[in-house]
Order: sequence, then C-alpha cells, then structure tokens
Amino acid sequence: MTWSPGDVIVLGGTEDVVPADCRLLTAEGLEVDESSLTGESLPVAKDPAPVVAAQLADRRSMLYEGTTVAAGRATAVVVATGPATEVGRSLATARQAAPTAGVEKRLASLTKASLPIALGSAAAVAGAGLLHGRRLHHTLASAVNLAVASVPEGLPFLVSAAQLAAARRLAEHGALVRNPRTIEALGRADVLCFDKTGTLTEGTLELAEVSDGERALPARRLDDARRKILAAALRATPSEHSSEPLAHQTDRAVMSGAHRRHVTVEDGAPGWHRTDDLPFEPSRAYHATTGRSSRGALLSVKGAPENVLERCARRRTGSTADRPLDDRERARLTATAEELAGAGRRVLAVAERPMEPGESLAEEAVDGLVLLGFLTLSDPVRAGAPPAAERLREAGVQIVMLTGDHPATADAIASTINNGASQRVCGAAELDELDDDALDALLPRVDVIARCSPHHKVRIVQAYQRIGRVVAMTGDGANDAPAIRLADIGIALGRRGTPAATAAADLVVSDDRLETIIAALMEGRAMWTSVRAALAVLIGGNLGEIGFSVLAAALTGRAPLTARQIMLVNLLTDLAPALAIAIREPSGDGGERLLREGPDRSLGTALTRELLLRGFTTTLGATLAWGAARLTGRRRRAGTVALAAVVGTQLAQTVLIGGPDRRVLIAGLGSAAVLAAVIQTPGVSRFFGCTPMGPVAWGITLGAIAAATLAGTALAPVVRRMPAAQPKS
Repeated sequence: MTWSPGDVIVLGGTEDVVPADCRLLTAEGLEVDESSLTGESLPVAKDPAPVVAAQLADRRSMLYEGTTVAAGRATAVVVATGPATEVGRSLATARQAAPTAGVEKRLASLTKASLPIALGSAAAVAGAGLLHGRRLHHTLASAVNLAVASVPEGLPFLVSAAQLAAARRLAEHGALVRNPRTIEALGRADVLCFDKTGTLTEGTLELAEVSDGERALPARRLDDARRKILAAALRATPSEHSSEPLAHQTDRAVMSGAHRRHVTVEDGAPGWHRTDDLPFEPSRAYHATTGRSSRGALLSVKGAPENVLERCARRRTGSTADRPLDDRERARLTATAEELAGAGRRVLAVAERPMEPGESLAEEAVDGLVLLGFLTLSDPVRAGAPPAAERLREAGVQIVMLTGDHPATADAIASTINNGASQRVCGAAELDELDDDALDALLPRVDVIARCSPHHKVRIVQAYQRIGRVVAMTGDGANDAPAIRLADIGIALGRRGTPAATAAADLVVSDDRLETIIAALMEGRAMWTSVRAALAVLIGGNLGEIGFSVLAAALTGRAPLTARQIMLVNLLTDLAPALAIAIREPSGDGGERLLREGPDRSLGTALTRELLLRGFTTTLGATLAWGAARLTGRRRRAGTVALAAVVGTQLAQTVLIGGPDRRVLIAGLGSAAVLAAVIQTPGVSRFFGCTPMGPVAWGITLGAIAAATLAGTALAPVVRRMPAAQPKS
C-alpha cells in the first residue's frame, strides 16, 4: 500500500512495522523498537504530547519508517514518505560516492621508481659496451633488453590475485566481500567505529542481577532469597500463550531468566495459579497479578521502581521478616534503584502482599505492598567483544563506539568492553558545538560518542578521513548505512542487518561475530605481508638481475644474459613462484604478528630492506657462478651457468619465504625442473642461447646458489634490525 502525507494509520499489534514517518495522534501503552534507526537498545515509550528535541531518540511523539511496535496501540498521521523520511535520507547519504584509496597508488609509486633504475641500468650497460669498443647496435640491443626486463609489469596481477585469494578465505569464515579491494583497505584500517546495539551487544534484554535492596547478585548465581524475588516477578508477568509471544521485552527477559535458572511461579508460593491480571500501561507503569496458592491469595506486582515504591508500606529483610518502610528507607531504596540503572540497565521493582478474602484486583488494591527487591535487565555484551577489542588495540586500531544510547549506558558498555579501563565519553550535542578543526583535534582522544544520529556518524567518519585515518565502520541498522557507505571499509552484520546497512557495506559478516571481523582484519594485514613478499620476489629479483648485468658489463663490455635468457628468467621466477607467494594462507602461528602488519610496515622500510636483501643475494649468486664458470670454460657456458644461478638463487629465496606452503614448494620445484629441462635439452638449450651443462658446471651453479642463500640468510636478521626511518608527521 502506498502512503501519502496526511494519511492516518492504525498500529494495533506487536511487531507491526511503521510504514512511514508519522506524528502520533493517540497512543495506548505504546512502545516502539527504534534500534534499527537510533541504536537505542531498549523499546521507547511514545506519547502524543508535542515535544521539541534535536535528537531522534528524544522525539517521543514521532514514529519513524522501519521501526517496529513492541507493545501497545496507536493512531498516527503520516508526515513524510520515501526519500523524505529519516531512513530515506540515510539511504540518500549512503549512495554518495565512497572515497577512493588503495594499493594501486603504492604500486604506481613503485613502478614510477623502477623506471629510473631501468633507464639507468640500460645506460650503464650501453656505456660499458662503448668503453670496451663494442658495436653500438649490439650494445643498444643488450641495454634495451635489460631495461624492458627491469620493469615489474606483473605488479597489478599479483595484488589482484592476493586480494581474490583472501576474499575466498574470508567467505569460508562467513564474511562476504563485495569488492576484493576491500581486503587491502582492511589491512590499512587504523580506526574502527562500532555501533553498540547488535554489534557490541546482543540487541536483546536479559536478566542481569537480582537485588534484595541491600546487595545485588548476578543472575547466574542466585541464592534462595533472590530466587524467591525472581519467582514473585515471574508471577507478576503476563502468561505466555504458545500462539502469541509476550508483548514487552521486559516480560520476555524476566520469563527467559527464570526459565534458565529453573525458577517457577511456585517457588515461595506452593500450588500457585493465576486468577486475574491488571495489564501494564504507561500511566501506571506496573503489571499486577493475583493468584491463589496453598497459603492463600497473593497479589504480585512488578514495574518501575518509582511507581511501585510509593505503593509499598513494608519491605522484606529476610526470607519472611518484614519491617515498616519509612521515608528515609524509601529514599535509600530509590537511590539504590537509580544506582542499578546508572550502568545503563533497566530496573524493575518487585512487591507482593497477601489478599483479603473476597478482595478483587483493581488499581486501588495495589497498595500496602511488601517490597521484595529489584531486577536489573541489560542488553548483554557479546562474549567475544572484549577480547576482540583488546586484539584490535594491540594491532594499533583505535576503537570508537557510536551509539544512540544515553551517555551513562554507553559508558557502562564501553567499560565492559575495555575491561574497566577509563575512557572518554562525548555526547553528540557536544560535537554539534565544535567546528571541523576542533572536531579533528578531539576525535583521536575519544572512545565513546553517545546520542549519535546518522548525520553525526557521517560527520565523524569524514573527520577521521580528513586527519588521514583509514576508517572501518561496523553496524547493522539503517542509522549506520550512510557512515558504512562513506567509510573506507563498511562492515555490516548480515544476520541482524537491515537492507540499507547491507547494501551500503563493502564487507558483510554473515554470522554477526566480532571474531570474524578480527579474521577479516588479519586477512587484510596478511595480504599486505603476502604482497610485500611477492614484490620482493618480483622486484628484488629484477634488481639482482640488473646488478649482475651491470657488474658483468662493466668487466667485459657485454651483458652476460641474452634477451631470451632474461625472458626465461622472468617466466621461471616472476610467474608461478611470485603468484604462489601472493595467494598463500596466513601462517597459523603468526596471528599477533600479522595484526601488527599494515601498509606502513609492509610496504615501507620493510619492503625496501627485502628488495635490497634479495637483490644483493641474487647478484652475489649469479656473480659467483658466472665468475667461476668464466675461469673454467667458455663464454657461452659461463652465460648458461649464470642463467641457472640467477634462477636458482631466486627460487631458493622464494622457498625460504614460503616455508612449508604446498603451493610455494610446487612452484619452486616446478620452475627448477623446467630450467633443468631447458638447459639439458639440446634443441631447446640452443634456442635460449645455452649449452647443456656437465657435473662441474652444475656443481659450480649449486655451490654459488648455496653460498649466496646462506649469506642472505645470515644478513637477514642484521638488515631487519636496522632502525627504520621515522614517518613524516
């Protein structure tokens, strides 16, 4: 059905979905679940009375498209539809173009840096040839061949292969990647913005504690006295019909908590059975039930502490002992209830009294009660959230919780996530008073931002990006969609996620587990590690070939490797081995090391060291083999030995980098077998300008490979311990 502004709608049942933004006309006990829009985890009581409020969560007289009725009935007039609704504006913002950033920029800089090296090496070979009196056309041909072979044209292919392999592994973990480029962005992320409800928390109310007014005990370890308090609350809960679930989340939480602790309505009231109910209404804020047990008729009440306490005359101080409730004690109990609620939880007071013979249930009868205690209900933190947050912090990722909840609630949840560590909490109203420069200065020091609207989340993401941070945004509601879209990496929780959030996301976590987000981050960091290793294979090998060619040309006036031999080197060392390195799986014992990886660590000084080390090792192996072969044989034989040493030294380093990975071993051994077949097969060997080698030549080759590999392995720890250049601020 299509709605237009001015239409009047009737909402009369639990789980009814609000079809448009509406202004309330009438409401009877109406509570609405707005978690998909505002992030507020608890149902919001609505009232037709006009209210002026900047925050969506405070507009009690408004209903919003996509939210659901938790309890009660209402009539409302439609005021906005389609793109004019709050959800529509969120979707419009979500369709804005996301920022573009990626590994391509770094690859372009590497390619750009390789061009001067290629031209310089070609000029050096050409100059050396002319100095030795070689003919110009021979010298230029060798120089051009070396220059062409020096350009790492396979860089984009290797990165794409690494991204696709990581995306496939993530799919096995339950994380679906829309674009493989998301993987490399995950490896760069240094800010992770979480929405609280349904992300850090379960998004449902559960029984947390039971208090007798003096001391609260966790629901998982109740004593007999507190079990009786919970039983009384269960008696004051509407009966559950198999065909219709309980309307209120609080009632469902009480019943679920009692069932889990094996508490029944007969605990403390043997033989109890229900006789009448006085349903919950916002005007009285409690639910009352009468029942009959072997000890007589009993009135049971649970509801808002301020409403129940004013109807209590006594309080229970032991299993059966009662004492009068004076104003001082009433004030103390009110303060106790406020303290319990201060941690962001919902508090219910529980009271009972015996009923007189013939007394019926009415509002007037709900008086002279005996206060038994309090129940606290909370939206529990996901079990995997605290350790996941700790691992992210260790990986250098700043965690920021964005929520529509009250600051006290947000602070309590954040304290649980941070294992009690202090954190800075800001409200969205505080952000509204800041200009962009002040906001940019504030955000690096903030842990929690409460009362966030979709506009605030977008502004926060954009502010982090302005100061050079790479932002990942996690959420599941329509209120998260714009920020998810604009973030460098948008992550939606698929099981609970709204269509708006899922459509805007780059990564959809289908099982809603934060551990899967950690796995995704690890794959992103591992991809950077794999890319670094693959680039070391590709570019480092080329540097070794350049160094050897320039050195040999300086000594003899000609390049030792022909154009076909250089092509063969690139085929055997750059194709299969580099690809195997790029798509290998992260090592199982390197999780924490991988989390510390990233573009600055992987493609900065670390890559430079890897390139220089691999280039030196390759140059050393080829030079040793070529020099020994020149002393013991002809130039053609020396060129063949040099070819075998160049390929063999690079393959040996590749196998060392890949470790026990099956693909790397197969690629390395396969390339070595192809090289041996090319050299030893007469016709093929002649085509590549080689000559079959005997035992002495192979001995020289293997000896040079072993010596160079051992030298590179010995130098590696020294090179990696060298101080890194400080990044520019």
